[in-house]
Amino acid sequence: MKKNTLALALAAALTTTALPALAQSAGEWTLGVGLGYVQPKDGNGDLAGFKSDIGNNVQPTITFEYFIMDNVGIEVLAATPFEHDVKLDGLGKIGSVQHLPPTVSLQYHFANASDITPFVGVGFNYTVFFKEKTKGALAGNRLQLEDSAGLALHAGLDYKISERGALRADIRWIDIESKVKLNGDYIGKAKIDPVVMGVSYVHKF
Repeated sequence: MKKNTLALALAAALTTTALPALAQSAGEWTLGVGLGYVQPKDGNGDLAGFKSDIGNNVQPTITFEYFIMDNVGIEVLAATPFEHDVKLDGLGKIGSVQHLPPTVSLQYHFANASDITPFVGVGFNYTVFFKEKTKGALAGNRLQLEDSAGLALHAGLDYKISERGALRADIRWIDIESKVKLNGDYIGKAKIDPVVMGVSYVHKF
C-alpha cells in the first residue's frame, strides 16, 4: 500500500507541474550524488519449499546523464553494494547477499517554467549478485544467486536551488529475478522486483 501511495503521489506531481519551457539542452550532462533505498516486493518466492523474504537496504548512489537532445537524456545509475538479509518462513535468517544494480535509462525531462522539473524514464538493469553467506539453519552450505537482467522504470522531480544545482527525489521499479542454488542444486527463484526510492543532489555541467 505504501508503494502504491508513493507512486500515485509522484505521478500526480508529474502531471500537474509540466509547463512549456526548456529544461535541459542537448550536449549538457549532469552528475548526481545521493542515497538509494531498495525495498524488495512483499513475498519473494519459494526456495526449497519455504517462502522467502529479502530485506531492505540503503546505500550511496551516483548518476551520470548526458542529454542527446533537448530534454532527452541517457542516464547511468551506479551505487555501492547493497546487502540484503535472506529469511525463510519457519527458519528465520538463513543468510545474506550483496548486489550491484547498474541501470541505463532513456529519460524525458518535461519542459517546466517553475523551479520543479519532472521526468520519466525507461531502461535496462543488470544486477550482479555476490558475497552470498549462509547462517542459522543453512550455516556451512553454499548459497548462490545468479545475475539478473530486466526492465527498469524511473520517475522523479528536480527542484532547482541554483543555476546549476538541483535537489532530486525519485522512484524506480526494477525487474529483478534470480535463480537460486544451494550447494549447486537449483532450489527456486528469488523474485525481488524492488522499488528504489532516492534523494540526491544533481549538478549540471
